[in-house]
Amino acid sequence: MATYIAENASIDSRAQIDDDVEIGPFCVIGPNVTIGRGTRLENSVTLMGHVVLGRHNHVYPGAVIGGEPQDITYAGTDTKVVVGDHNVIREGVTINRASEKEDGVTRVGDYNFLMAYSHVAHDCQLGSYIIIANNSLLAGHVHVHDYASLSGAVAVHHFATVGSYSFVAGTSAVRHDVPPYMLVDGFPARPRCINAVGLKRNNFPPDVLEGLAEAHRLLYRAKVRLEDAWEILRRGGHLLPQVNHLLSFVQSQHEGSHGRGRERRKAA
Repeated sequence: MATYIAENASIDSRAQIDDDVEIGPFCVIGPNVTIGRGTRLENSVTLMGHVVLGRHNHVYPGAVIGGEPQDITYAGTDTKVVVGDHNVIREGVTINRASEKEDGVTRVGDYNFLMAYSHVAHDCQLGSYIIIANNSLLAGHVHVHDYASLSGAVAVHHFATVGSYSFVAGTSAVRHDVPPYMLVDGFPARPRCINAVGLKRNNFPPDVLEGLAEAHRLLYRAKVRLEDAWEILRRGGHLLPQVNHLLSFVQSQHEGSHGRGRERRKAA
């Protein structure tokens, strides 16, 4: 199919637009933007700064991708936003380009669903198959791993990490890293149980669910030291790859500060 561009869209001639792209009315596309094949922009979408938007994305009205980082130390360098393929970016979503404090790129992977008015701040790194519900906010330098889900009105502290297959309940304040496979809730959010529903939906076998539940019990209910929990789980035959991954994540979290493993990388 040929590319369709509405007559009243404003597109810089230097922008790189692939075949089969649809750009609706009142969209504004800057000179340093690349849009991949099959991507669809509804009306009033703004792409500014250095933005790479991959294939078959669907961006809804009012989204702004590539705005300057909301960081008072930003000095105007040519940092980027790179978005992968098959993402749904709903109304009013904002994705800011990076600061100079890490590798200069805010990244969003593939097959993510960012619901209305969610915010992805500078230097965030999102994996794939992530769901972020309405009005949820990621502060700068947040990492969200594959298959994580955030409910509505969640706020995530800068430099926090949200582990894979985790679930963050609505209106939670995420001040600490969210361990993989866990369901967290509260103000501040704490691991309440394993994310049983999400794990079953993703075909995790019963022995893995049992091992993760036992790890949760030891770490967050019995308050067993990490080293002791590792040994108890090994002796009980629960030390499966997913359980090892959980324990390694918690170990990295403990090596950081303020409950955030990546906090030690904070540049300013």
